[in-house]
Amino acid sequence: MVQAYILIQTEVGRARDVAGQIADLAGVVRVDAVTGPYDVIVLTEANTVDELGKLIVSKVQMVPGITRTLTCSVVRL
Repeated sequence: MVQAYILIQTEVGRARDVAGQIADLAGVVRVDAVTGPYDVIVLTEANTVDELGKLIVSKVQMVPGITRTLTCSVVRL
């Protein structure tokens, strides 16, 4: 199992809508609206890196209202 945090910037006033739409996607573990340079942080998981990439590019980044994403892979040290 691979996991990643996706840090999301949204259009002004769209954080709630974006968070709500992302929460319904398969592979999304947790969604939080936050303050600071990012508006929403999402924890995702998939069986492989390729599946995780497809989730991010084909589903998460297609949600209307998102202006920018930054993906941070989870590592186990």
